[in-house]
Amino acid sequence: MSEAALPLRSPHGRGVLTTAVLGSGVAFLDTTVVNVALPTLERALGTGMSGLQWVVDAYLLMLSALLLVGGALGDRFGRRRVYSAGLLLFGIASALCGLSNRMDALIAARALQGVGGALLVPGSLSLIRAVIREDDQGRAIGLWSGLSGVTTAIGPLAGGWLIEVVSWRAAFFINLPLIAVALWALHHFCPESRDEEAKAKLDVAGAALATLGLGGAVFALIEGPARGWTGPFIAAAAASAVTLVAFLILEHRRAAPMLPLSIFRSLQFVGANATTLGMYFALGGATFFVVIHLQRSAGYSPLAAGASLFPLTVLMLVLSPVAGRLTRRWGHRGLMTAGPLIAACGLLLFTRIGRAETWWTGVFPGASVLGLGLATTVAPLTDAALSGAPRRHAGIASGVNNAVARIAGLLAVAVLPGAVGWQQAATAEAASIALGFDRAMWTCAALSALAGLLAFLTIDRASPAGSA
Repeated sequence: MSEAALPLRSPHGRGVLTTAVLGSGVAFLDTTVVNVALPTLERALGTGMSGLQWVVDAYLLMLSALLLVGGALGDRFGRRRVYSAGLLLFGIASALCGLSNRMDALIAARALQGVGGALLVPGSLSLIRAVIREDDQGRAIGLWSGLSGVTTAIGPLAGGWLIEVVSWRAAFFINLPLIAVALWALHHFCPESRDEEAKAKLDVAGAALATLGLGGAVFALIEGPARGWTGPFIAAAAASAVTLVAFLILEHRRAAPMLPLSIFRSLQFVGANATTLGMYFALGGATFFVVIHLQRSAGYSPLAAGASLFPLTVLMLVLSPVAGRLTRRWGHRGLMTAGPLIAACGLLLFTRIGRAETWWTGVFPGASVLGLGLATTVAPLTDAALSGAPRRHAGIASGVNNAVARIAGLLAVAVLPGAVGWQQAATAEAASIALGFDRAMWTCAALSALAGLLAFLTIDRASPAGSA
């Protein structure tokens, strides 16, 4: 099918939306649900902090490194075919995660999940753009965004309930029925589509260099602090730097790179992605530390820990559309400056955990203020990144911004535990664990505030759409 033709309100249009939401939903779900399971995994599989870091980062590494090439695969080989492969791969990997009895097997399965997620996240939006009627695409994308956000919001709560009532394995098996429904809807309602001129867009060498470069950096950042900065970890860090430089050189020289470096000539595009890096580093670090700290030090159950951050996700879902409307009225810069500063205040309020006696005084203030800050920031941030790039690169700009957000979370989980002394948290005294948590929240707050400053310095007040 060469052009968008399905009305959203038709059975086939609703079927396309269903498979798009479920596919991206399971990918987003697994970025949140696993954090709740980490203390349980630590006990069940006998691992330390570095093992928990790898459970999170193996997934984020493959997802972030392959996001751009995942979209190109659909354009070249057929969007339905590649999306179907992504669903099957993610389902197989989820089953392997749930069946794992060793930490190394779980980490490998999580990496495989990340590969599947890299096909699903760009592929879900690509399906909507390719086969839904143009007049309905705005509403379809809005519904996709909102419903995908719901899966992210309920992830910690559902994961906590499954871990507590059934097993940590159920947090992975829950993906299987969702994927089965997505596959059924995909093959019953979604026509095949591809870009007949997309042959030159597949940049396998670029994807390989990005994966190796990021992987080397994550390996050094996780294992270096845990085992001491000896020769192998210094060599890994150096090899990572060389590989990432080689990636940039390759992308500069290729006629059709997966990452056209020319889009970084826009100060607004660079600024929006720098703001994304700071904000999502802070968010990734906060969600990783808070959920673990609540279970380890405050005695929360997995269900209670998963539910503790629910105000954050509710505020994001309710207020993000409002922020989008305010962006059209006021421009990007004001909201993108204020939002990270508000979020920084919320992150500092999390340091009350362990000192306050109840959830209402210990967790609720931080979760609520952080949610307000994120809701103020996310909608204008995404729009500013797209507006800062030429229209012909809108899809790539969206992919880059999404990849930067995933890389930010990846780096937060790789860097912060070692930096604040949590690598030995399992054997450390309670006072030392609490001090490390406070240091992590102060670091996240500082980066969030820096993101607001960067937005003020780089984002246009009016932020008109990028030129062609």
